[in-house]
Amino acid sequence: MPDNYFARYIPLLLQAMFAAGLAIGMVVLSTLVGKHRFSRVKMQPYECGMNPTGDARERFSVKFYLVAMLFILFDAEAIFLYPWAIIFKEKLKMFGFWEMLVYIGIVLVGFFYVWKKGVLDWGQTLRAPGVPATPAEVRPGSQSDLLAVAGGGRKL
Repeated sequence: MPDNYFARYIPLLLQAMFAAGLAIGMVVLSTLVGKHRFSRVKMQPYECGMNPTGDARERFSVKFYLVAMLFILFDAEAIFLYPWAIIFKEKLKMFGFWEMLVYIGIVLVGFFYVWKKGVLDWGQTLRAPGVPATPAEVRPGSQSDLLAVAGGGRKL
């Protein structure tokens, strides 16, 4: 073992420098060797192979943000399981086991709560009562309801 404290981190530093050098080298080589033919089509924004439509600043459903926050929340809670698993057998014994069961129980209660609230159900749409969401839900022969569907839910 080296005498210097920082000498232990030299392999990590070399690996980080190698990874950064490799990444920079690939970008520089692709710039120097690659063909550069700009056209109107190439300069358009790319949206998963589809033609871009609408404004880039369109509004997203609140469900998108709720699911994103829930993912971060439950992901962060799962991270707490790793240190517990490492020191479980050495130090915590049965106390740590029961403590983690309580922790997982609290996490599961929160998960079932958001599940029952419908936050995780993407098929469910929120709309005002009595406003049809699709033309299939319109009563036959009702012209005002058909216009309501075409007008975004407002009676015309």
